[in-house]
Amino acid sequence: MSVDSAGMAARLGIKPGMVVQELGWSEDADEDLRDSIIEASGSEMVDEDTDEVADVVILWWREDDGDLFDALTDALTSLADEGVVWLLVPKSGRPGHVEPGDVTEVAPTAGLSQTSSISAAKDWSGIRLVTPKAVRSRR
Repeated sequence: MSVDSAGMAARLGIKPGMVVQELGWSEDADEDLRDSIIEASGSEMVDEDTDEVADVVILWWREDDGDLFDALTDALTSLADEGVVWLLVPKSGRPGHVEPGDVTEVAPTAGLSQTSSISAAKDWSGIRLVTPKAVRSRR
């Protein structure tokens, strides 16, 4: 793991004991980021077939992956009430880049609010999405 990757999971708010669900993994996913998440949470990420309630959903998403609304609503299926969805999209200029406007347009329809964006990994941007209920409870 690189020196920077230790901070990757921290930027996503991953803490020991959290259940992290991973959706949309493909060969282009950032392995350093994945390793950082596993190390920080203390366990392997669960997939879409889990019965566990996820504290965080990591959703890898590319322009040609299909319907973003469907993917976001699927991400909510196992998400805890106070949980967070991190939508990871290729950075501008990378294959599969998703326009920020697409996320801004679709997220509210799926019942999510965008709270922040970060550089999650070398080729990936992270968009933090929460349910409006989670936003209210943090105030």
